[in-house]
Amino acid sequence: MFLVYMNVKKQKNRFLCQQCGYNSAQWLGKCPSCGAWSSFVEEKFSISGQKSCFISKRLTDFSSEVLKLNDISVKDFLRYRTAIKEFDNVMGGGIVPGSLILLGGAPGIGKSTLMLHISSALSYENKVLYVSGEESPSQVKSRAERLKIKKDNIFLVTETNLLSIMAAIGKIEPKFLIVDSIQTTYHPELSSAPGTVGQVRETAAELLRVAKSKGITVFLLGHITKEGDLAGPRVLEHIVDTVLYFENERQHTYRILRVYKNRFGPTSEIGIFEMNSWGLSEISNPSITFLGERTLNASGNIVTVSIEGTRPFLLEVQALTSRSVFGVPRRMVSGYDANRVTILIAVLEKRLGLSLGMQDVFINIAGGVRIKETSVDLSVACSIMSASLGFICSKDLIVFGEVGLSGEIRSVALAAERVFEAEKLGFKKAIIPSDNLKRLLYKGKIDLIGVETIESMVKVLKH
Repeated sequence: MFLVYMNVKKQKNRFLCQQCGYNSAQWLGKCPSCGAWSSFVEEKFSISGQKSCFISKRLTDFSSEVLKLNDISVKDFLRYRTAIKEFDNVMGGGIVPGSLILLGGAPGIGKSTLMLHISSALSYENKVLYVSGEESPSQVKSRAERLKIKKDNIFLVTETNLLSIMAAIGKIEPKFLIVDSIQTTYHPELSSAPGTVGQVRETAAELLRVAKSKGITVFLLGHITKEGDLAGPRVLEHIVDTVLYFENERQHTYRILRVYKNRFGPTSEIGIFEMNSWGLSEISNPSITFLGERTLNASGNIVTVSIEGTRPFLLEVQALTSRSVFGVPRRMVSGYDANRVTILIAVLEKRLGLSLGMQDVFINIAGGVRIKETSVDLSVACSIMSASLGFICSKDLIVFGEVGLSGEIRSVALAAERVFEAEKLGFKKAIIPSDNLKRLLYKGKIDLIGVETIESMVKVLKH
């Protein structure tokens, strides 16, 4: 008797963590690799014999010969500029050829709109292939006409199959490729659904090989989860060269483009845009925009200077205190770290004797901007004191500095740049840390006042 073994593909179910890609034979409540809860999803894989057949072969070959570092030329390593200054600054001066860029953001925030503007700018001298997996050609064309996009060198294909996208790349040979979005793109040799760990990982890796082997700059658009993280495995952020986030506060027209990873530039720059009926427009001077509706005759309002990357801009800090009617005082903060505000309230109560224990405290950074640096501490403390004690701060005053637990005012970086920015907008007085004042080389029109503690700051404010 002869037994004949046939190589038959079978289906095998595995559970994969959607955050890190860890796989298990059964469902787990908590991932033992990354610690995420309820992140396992069942996926099907094709099994041939005992080996898992994810991808039978790579679609793109990417290899290079071994060279000495001294023999490699960088003369052709030039960045592409889009003429959108806010975007070019975030990217570190322009787009690097052959890079893989991931743009994430909430639904409807303007990712596709921004990419159409960038496509129009890049299409003057190069071909752009726009791959849409979420909209029909007529829908994309309608938006492009509304935005008055130059369409001569922009090619559109509505496709989610990676093999078809590769065929379109080989036919058109673009310099720039935009995939909207990576969660809808799938590899046909994988039986799992689009957007799962296996699909996102393999499609992104294949597009990376396309970018490096053919010198094509690839933009991947991605969705975010309820927690604000990019949907899909974390490995996606490690594959790409640059990770950008498009964010805003609800009910605000301003959009902030932040860079969280950039192999070819800084990670501290931001770009500010405004959404209107004709698309996204740049805000070249955010200080004027954020102070345009400033209230001058109200307590609790004060102006500070924040640094994002290398650019200073002025913001209005607003505070409101009121008697708590529920017995437990509320601390509500918009645009700043709520934990920092809690610390500042404790410092004001301990060092100045302010009675805030039964007061509701509300803090708002006007304009919907989120500030992370601690140089805003002093202005937040001033606004709380102004709201609690009922005095109005001077309209020509700016305040910045970090506040310590003992009430000391600590120095901050780039103090000269902050003062020069305030002088441009006509401010006449600045309260800054004493250490900054000692080292500051400034001969301008602003009257600089150095303070060492919270107590000395109160005397200056009331003077």
